[in-house]
Amino acid sequence: MLFQSQAFILLFLPVAVTSYYLVAGSATSRQCVLIAASLFFYGWWDARFIALLVGQIGLTWLLARCHGFTKARVWLKAGIVLNLASLATFKYLDFIIDNLDWATGLALPRSQIVLPIGISFFSFQLISYLVDRLRGEAPLYPFRQFALFVLLFPHLIAGPIVRHNELVPQFDLDPRRPGLWFRIGVGFAIFTIGLTKKVLVADRLGALVDVLFKDAAGRLLSFEESWNAALAFTFQLFLDFSAYTEMAIGIALLFGLLLPENFRRPYLAADLRAFWRRWHITLSNFIRDYLYIPLGGSRHGEARYIAATLGSMAICGLWHGAGWTYVAWGLWHGAGLIVCRYWQRLGRPLPALTGWAVTFLFVVAGWVLFRAADFSTAAGMLRSMAGLDGFGGDFRGAGLIALGALLSALVPSAHELADHWLRPLRWATAALAILAAICVLETGNGPPVNFIYFRF
Repeated sequence: MLFQSQAFILLFLPVAVTSYYLVAGSATSRQCVLIAASLFFYGWWDARFIALLVGQIGLTWLLARCHGFTKARVWLKAGIVLNLASLATFKYLDFIIDNLDWATGLALPRSQIVLPIGISFFSFQLISYLVDRLRGEAPLYPFRQFALFVLLFPHLIAGPIVRHNELVPQFDLDPRRPGLWFRIGVGFAIFTIGLTKKVLVADRLGALVDVLFKDAAGRLLSFEESWNAALAFTFQLFLDFSAYTEMAIGIALLFGLLLPENFRRPYLAADLRAFWRRWHITLSNFIRDYLYIPLGGSRHGEARYIAATLGSMAICGLWHGAGWTYVAWGLWHGAGLIVCRYWQRLGRPLPALTGWAVTFLFVVAGWVLFRAADFSTAAGMLRSMAGLDGFGGDFRGAGLIALGALLSALVPSAHELADHWLRPLRWATAALAILAAICVLETGNGPPVNFIYFRF
């Protein structure tokens, strides 16, 4: 079930919110309502994978309990291996077989396993809990609260990647506490902003992107076409994923829960390190805390720092997809972060506008590699973008791309909106209501388009 579908907006969400507040006086009851709603939400896509989801949660909790009784760290390590094995099997098995074929010349059969939606996100959340237990930084939770921390449907499919200490303590808070109507009003407003970005802009950019990148796999795009494709995807990706995050944060607020911030206008960053502090913030923090620092970080010499940065970003790329183009994209950003660090050490900062332009162009070039079907397609597009095959061509959708750029730069993040911008103003309420109605009607024109990060 998709957030922007009429079934979700007009049926599922009203029933879930109403049921939740009917039992709001009992923490146990309202948590059970959310668990039931989340299982229904996840099962709507493919009920077969409910067993996998619940199984990973149950085994992780059980192994954490075994550690609590015995103090033997092997239980937690077994849980980490279990979750990594599940992720590797469902997401990377065919990728591994492809590479074995290439290395050995064999023609091995493919598994043809269907990728469970959201597995990258809920596996990372379970792993983060187990690692925190190893570090002595996570308590043992009752099963109901632990399960809900992972299952909560607003973030279950595509994040934000929420840590146990950010969410579990909120489950005992009475949703009727002071600020109830402000939270509900802000929640609906943020949801509507995300819905608008997704339905009216990101999906339309996506139609343009799909055509151009499909063409790029079969022919050399012109200068204008290649830039058209690269910029359209740059803004489509941000608007689509940030829209999901905003809708997730807005939905959670309806239940009195606050999810962490995930984007902070990243395309305004003036250097690459700032970009990664603004882009997919919860993943960036996860990579930093559970990969980069354990690999050595910046505290064990320059060689260790370079290896930790490249290794962390390569894994970040692989997390996004089972393909070498994703690994190369991660290494591209890893190398950029290293260059950025050493340049900043020189104490010669670029002018703000120059720094922004260099960072933005670097990110756009990386998105070409991220989106292209293979290296040859990406190389051809980058060659065309550099003007090495001449100039000219047809630049389509200029107005739509410009709108995407303006929204990416000007619309504040969900937390900024909640903290500083959204206030009970009649004209704003009317405008958001009209936008919501337009979007709901638009979703009735055909099947809703999946969010981009559902693939990852």
